[in-house]
Amino acid sequence: MQKTYEDYGVVLDYLPQGYPTEKGFKRTPIVQLLGETHFSLLEAIPRGRLASHERVFIGKGNRKRINHIKRRLSYENLTSSAKVELPYVMEEVAERYEERFLKFFNTSRPITIRFHQLELLSGVGKKLMNEILAQRRREPFSSFKDVKGRIPSIPDPKKMIAKRIVLEIKGEDKYRIFVF
Repeated sequence: MQKTYEDYGVVLDYLPQGYPTEKGFKRTPIVQLLGETHFSLLEAIPRGRLASHERVFIGKGNRKRINHIKRRLSYENLTSSAKVELPYVMEEVAERYEERFLKFFNTSRPITIRFHQLELLSGVGKKLMNEILAQRRREPFSSFKDVKGRIPSIPDPKKMIAKRIVLEIKGEDKYRIFVF
């Protein structure tokens, strides 16, 4: 399996003194990041002070704000404040990459004979799924506002996608459609 690398990440939490459980001489500043492309949770050593929700370059090449990536993290390894920030950061990422997630609304397919990919989103059942499919048959969706305008009963699409990605990051569901 080929390694996947992120180009940009969003800061979830910045720990200027490092983890409180580490010994005094080992403590260095730590930043916990969410990768924008593959939604990897990463731990990195920053070059300076970083703010929460800040977008930083973490790809190969000259990194100005990040010294190096230390390791990948699981959801359980995140700090409590990073866990709180994760859904809000995901909404920002969903807004930034709107085309990518609209493609999901426009091209999603059935998983099994009775189960559709759209039903994996929170708040989408059979009726709402059929309404989304009928609207996209007429014309593909062009924006999240278009989705909300044509289907008034749908919850906020950004929040639906953010909830789904957080659920996949936690590893609580059998199916993965966004996180690999």
